[in-house]
Amino acid sequence: MKKDIHPDYHEITVVLTDGQTFTTRSTYGEAGGELKLDIDPSTHPAWTGGPTRVLDTGRVAKFRNKFKGFGLD
Repeated sequence: MKKDIHPDYHEITVVLTDGQTFTTRSTYGEAGGELKLDIDPSTHPAWTGGPTRVLDTGRVAKFRNKFKGFGLD
């Protein structure tokens, strides 16, 4: 294996949106660093069953706007 080509693998603290933290190993940042998440499994609609706002951006929203008068909702 070649030397000095792999990134530094160290421990960081991950902070979830509700303030919970856990320690993991990563190449992110520097040793002892902190990664604050904006979206995590406790808040993301894909895991919570919440509104599908994430899917309603881009092509889907464009399609719905184009055909909203046909009663396809």
